[in-house]
Amino acid sequence: MRSVIALVLALAIGLGTYYLYLKRIQPAGKGSVATQAISITGVQNDLLAIAQAERAYFAQNGSYASLAELTSSGALTMPRAGRDGYTYSVETSGNAFTVTARYTGQSGSSSGLHYPTITVDQTMEVRQQD
Repeated sequence: MRSVIALVLALAIGLGTYYLYLKRIQPAGKGSVATQAISITGVQNDLLAIAQAERAYFAQNGSYASLAELTSSGALTMPRAGRDGYTYSVETSGNAFTVTARYTGQSGSSSGLHYPTITVDQTMEVRQQD
């Protein structure tokens, strides 16, 4: 009888651990922490591609270009100007540029997710701002 009670108790603890721990860390689809991390990584990669295109454009033309100019000149082959609620913009000055990704999608305040503004400049350093 004691062994049956011990077995039932062990199963209850195992199922409780499974439910409380493993079920909580599974991605819940769009808007979960895991999918947000994947989206932010994709945005950072896009910004680095735009920054690399800026550097190539500067080497050929002696100046930096807007996002539209990069696309029309063929220096950038990115088919869209954003990803997963983020939109991209480029600001240029004489010998500098800044590529910025701002979240313009629906607010994540109800889900507790944070959408940082991400930038990269001619140093190729990616920065996140709160």
